[in-house]
Amino acid sequence: MTEKTETTPAWLAPEELESVRGRMPILYIDAVPVRVDDTGVVTRVGLLLRMLPDGTVSRALVSGRVLHHERIRDALLRHLEKDLGPVALPRIPVSPQPFTVAEYFPTPGVTPYHDPRQHAVSLAYIVPVAGDCRPRQDALDLVWFTPEEAASPMVQGEMTGGQGVLLRQALAHVGCLP
Repeated sequence: MTEKTETTPAWLAPEELESVRGRMPILYIDAVPVRVDDTGVVTRVGLLLRMLPDGTVSRALVSGRVLHHERIRDALLRHLEKDLGPVALPRIPVSPQPFTVAEYFPTPGVTPYHDPRQHAVSLAYIVPVAGDCRPRQDALDLVWFTPEEAASPMVQGEMTGGQGVLLRQALAHVGCLP
């Protein structure tokens, strides 16, 4: 008799996830969807509009957990498709490199990033998308901002958990902020 090992990525049951979140960091990806011109200059930044558990509405990046036995590239594609739709046409490089690593803590003030549920480590990417983007899942809307609008205090004030800081880092990384 041969033993078969399950290698298909799967979510943890809610009780298991809660238990793990309390004991170890969880790996995430954050993706900043952008539109670029023919020369590769960022012309628009896509931000999701989401309803938070407390009933408030906020702007957000594409974000989510990396599954066990899942490549980072596959996690990026899965979350971009989940939030932006199946024809967003993300252009992920052959060897994706994050522009930064964000560490979210349940204790506010340790870093600029805060997640009251857990300690999470997120690899952050800027991903050009060329297709038709339509928000899905729990996203209420997707709005394309100019880099200047995305960096404005008004838009930054609509983002929670430090994602506004992460967005500003992304914009600086691609030369859209001084």
